[in-house]
Amino acid sequence: MLTLKILREQPEFVIERLAVKHFDAREIVYKIIDIDKTRRSLQGELDNCLSEQKAKAAEIGSLMKAGKREEAEAAKAAVAALKEKSRQLDEQMAESQKTQNDLVVLLPNLPCAEVPEGRTAEDNVVVKMGGTVPELGEKALPHWEIVKNLDIIDFDLGVKLTGAGFPVYKGQGARIQRALISYFLQRNTDAGYLEYQPPYMVNEASGFGTGQLPDKEGQMYHAPLDGFYMVPTAEVPVTNIYRDVILQRGDFPIKMTAYTPCWRREAGSYGKDVRGLNRLHQFDKVEIVRIEEPENSYKALDEMVAHVESIVHALGLPYRILRLCGGDMSFTSAITYDFEVFSAAQKRWLEVSSVSNFESYQANRLHLRYKDENGKMQLAHTLNGSSLALPRILAAIIENYQTPDGKIIVPEVLRPYTGFDIIG
Repeated sequence: MLTLKILREQPEFVIERLAVKHFDAREIVYKIIDIDKTRRSLQGELDNCLSEQKAKAAEIGSLMKAGKREEAEAAKAAVAALKEKSRQLDEQMAESQKTQNDLVVLLPNLPCAEVPEGRTAEDNVVVKMGGTVPELGEKALPHWEIVKNLDIIDFDLGVKLTGAGFPVYKGQGARIQRALISYFLQRNTDAGYLEYQPPYMVNEASGFGTGQLPDKEGQMYHAPLDGFYMVPTAEVPVTNIYRDVILQRGDFPIKMTAYTPCWRREAGSYGKDVRGLNRLHQFDKVEIVRIEEPENSYKALDEMVAHVESIVHALGLPYRILRLCGGDMSFTSAITYDFEVFSAAQKRWLEVSSVSNFESYQANRLHLRYKDENGKMQLAHTLNGSSLALPRILAAIIENYQTPDGKIIVPEVLRPYTGFDIIG
């Protein structure tokens, strides 16, 4: 979340930057400032009250020793009145603090200066393209038909077991899924990311720490009896490893990777864009997370983008990298680069990764700090990226590598992990 310092000192700058995300922050920002003034006034009054209370309490013993019983009793009554006043001030402060916090978490992160103007995905900026779109011919099939013919992914069985958006991978379909996960993790660990295997459910504090709660509560699967949430991405448990942690400068950079299944309701999605593997409620994803000093976070972002690009390139898929416009960015991001691969049979681009710098926004929610060279506490910067999300990567591989006789050629880099060259 945004710091009170920037809200107090640069309210118009905050309002101006959030307008890039098409978020009207004026009313909330000035409400927060007014509440903060009240809270600070109450704090000053409370401090004075406690100081007076301490002084009066110290008088009582002296007055009793001097035999001034009436004056001592009057001092006791004054202390009792001051205690009651302190209690009331404390309650008012707590109420003001809660109201202030409830408002601050409604404000998205500020987009950085490089974020382009725009409202929708149509306004995103393509910054790079790579790979070659294969010529498949008129008889090319979309992946949902190919996998049905080969009996390697069963969408109907998933509906029977759970519901739409929960496919069942079978035989070579399950093996290439496992191969992709292993390959992505190997590439990440080779690049210096420490592998974790985190829980697949998180508590409310973890969801709040990375900004999924309260913003995306409706998209998350919830186990209310226990208060747990199914992870929508490994970013949530992995980043929260460092919640309430104070780092030293020598701890940086912190580089982590993890595979998890992910769950999202994806409400409001209809039509051809949700067919097959295009949009699921349960899917597999490998994530990379970094924690950096502020002055190094944008260099780290460039490194993460280059790393994800190297993996997509190695799979031999046509891709493009987009810098998201303000209206298409997430609530928590300061800047995001999306990776899309081209699905040759569907003739459309499929998003497979988002790489984002959150600057200090998540760190403030996480209370993730470090001591700078002067020993002063500072907020760290957090970053994360998909490397990669499997469903659409697999969809693109199935379609782009299909053969005229209905089989699928396995990309060369995956063959040591699959143990076979051809599916079918």
